[in-house]
Parts: sequence; structure tokens; C-alpha cells
Amino acid sequence: MGLGRRALLLGTGGLLAGAAAGCSGASRAGPAASAVAATRSPVPLPTTTPWRPDRADVDSAVKLRAVQVVEAIGAWSAGQGGVAAAKLRVAALGAAPSLVDAAGALLPTADEAALQVVDAQYGGILADSASVLVVCRQWTPGHAGGTTIDVRLRRARPRWEVTSLHPARPGGAVPSLPAAARSVLAEPRITLPPAAAADVRSGHIHESVLRALLQLAGTYRMYVSVIRSGHPLNVFGTDRPSDHPRGRAFDVWQIDGHPVVDPSTSRRLVETFMRDAAAAGSYNVGGPVRISGGTGGQFFTDATHHDHVHAGFTA
Repeated sequence: MGLGRRALLLGTGGLLAGAAAGCSGASRAGPAASAVAATRSPVPLPTTTPWRPDRADVDSAVKLRAVQVVEAIGAWSAGQGGVAAAKLRVAALGAAPSLVDAAGALLPTADEAALQVVDAQYGGILADSASVLVVCRQWTPGHAGGTTIDVRLRRARPRWEVTSLHPARPGGAVPSLPAAARSVLAEPRITLPPAAAADVRSGHIHESVLRALLQLAGTYRMYVSVIRSGHPLNVFGTDRPSDHPRGRAFDVWQIDGHPVVDPSTSRRLVETFMRDAAAAGSYNVGGPVRISGGTGGQFFTDATHHDHVHAGFTA
């Protein structure tokens, strides 16, 4: 069910982008064409579906709570935009309305918005606290975009409580990108969500990460979840800096169309991908599979990496 929804999502995003381009072209065609365009009905936003956790998730309740808050803030019907309306939607969930004040790009100025959560990935999960990285695509009239939100939670009764939101801040695109970055953006076997694509366009991603992505794309189709922005600054629950904010890591949540978290996904496929990530230069490869070999603890597995494959690089 999830794969069909996400495939539809990518298709509707392309349709919306094409429609937006067509409208701008009409405005340059002269007064008559502009008058005709002005009488047309606005292009409807794509139909989206609520995200649901996988049955094999480590703790489906924590992910679901994080996603519910993001969906409440980032999608609204016509006339329900703005901070005040978003706070009412969040309060209706029993969450703190003040969370909306940190929504950033998740709450653009628009009359209406549609939002589809592509994936919800652990940034970290401990006994009483968690980070869930909610990867989104979002549409407003005439625009297709999206972001990634690092949602922090703490265990409470009767449910996990969202304590803060940390939206991705990828930075602006640079006018000249290295060849490897341009190749990653153009590679059809690498799917990047909006925040990760913006990371690459910002010029802040290390060459080793870009080369590894291109090398892996020679064998696999990958759906990346996070590269640089939208990830905790430190390895969750520690004071050790994460490789992600330094542009030296990437996470993949889907390999050849198969979600890493899904127990029906071949463990051999995941293990082979992890080994190939190490062969592509990663010193630190984590995932749901316990792998032997490597050098200096090169491979690892834990609850946080039950739902994705992480590849980190030193240089």
C-alpha cells in the first residue's frame, strides 16, 4: 500500500509542476491568452493519504504521533491557512499549540495546502525519548515543494508527547555545482526528497557522499531520506557530532522499491547494499542487519537503524 501511494505522489508532483509551468507560459502569450487563463479553474491540489507505520516498526506509536502533528500543521483546506488555524488543528490532537511557532517551511503562506509524508525515520529512539525525521512533500496553489522535520518526543501517558520541531534548513542553491552534485541531481536511480535535493544544490555535500551515491546507483534504485539538513546535530542521546550536518552521510529508506523496514524485504538485499556502501567508501554503515567483517566496527545495527541504511564518510 505504501509503495503505491508514494509512486502516485511522485506522479502528482510532476503533474502539478507541469501545470505551474504552463500557467507561467500563458501569461507571456499576450493579453488574450492571459484573459483566457484568468477564467480557468485553479489546478486542484493532489489527493494525499495519511501516513501509517509499518507493522514491523520498533515503536509505531512514536512515529505515528510525530507524523500526526506534522500533517496537522502542513495541510489545510481553503481559507484555513495561517498560524492561528494551525494552532487549533494541533490543539485538537491534544498537542501543544506552541509547536506551530517553530514550523518554519512547513507552514508557508497559502490559502490551502496538501501534504504527503513520504517516510518517517528514526533520528534516534531511546527508552523515554525519540527523534523522528518526517520527510514530506507539500503542495500549495502553483507550487510543489516540501521539507523534512526532526520531531522530538518524550514518553508520556497516554501517548508519546511531541516536545519540539526542528525543520530542515538546507540553505540556498549555489550558482555553480561540482560535476558529481549535478550528476546526483540528474540520476533517475536516485530519488531525493525536497530537503535532500536542496542539500545537494546548496553545495554543502562532501564529494565522497556524492561519489558513493553515484556508485551505488550503478546497481540499485535508491530513495534517500536524509542527507544533511533535518537530522539531529549530534548522534541522538550523545554529545558526539553526527556526520549528517557536516554533509558527510546519507540515509536510504527504500532499495529497489523495497522499504528497509518491511520484513518482507530481502535481508540479503539489505546486507548486500550495506556491504556495497562500505565498498563505496563509507567507514560507518548502519542498518537492520547484523553484518560480520569490515574494519574497526565498520558495520553496526541498533533500534534507530531498524528502518533505514546509514552511510557515513570521513573524507
